[in-house]
Amino acid sequence: MYCAFYKQQRREGMPPVVGAELILTPVQLYRHLLRCCRQLPTAAMQKHYRHAIRQSYTSHADEEDPERIQMIIQRAISDANWILDKYTKKK
Repeated sequence: MYCAFYKQQRREGMPPVVGAELILTPVQLYRHLLRCCRQLPTAAMQKHYRHAIRQSYTSHADEEDPERIQMIIQRAISDANWILDKYTKKK
């Protein structure tokens, strides 16, 4: 089940984060992003991004609009993809 967001990523040549197309709820997103942190190279980076993920999840916990929630999910997946690509590129 791909939405237009993932199709656009494929056209642009950006590989989607593995399993991202299965994320439908904020809790699934939260768990997925915490698992993505394990791929970051240093413990300090992992700690920093885990904290940012927790803060963001807490700040958006009262969000009720389904369209807004899907927009947040898509943006978070896109950001995670960018961060992982940035820090895991071979130099």
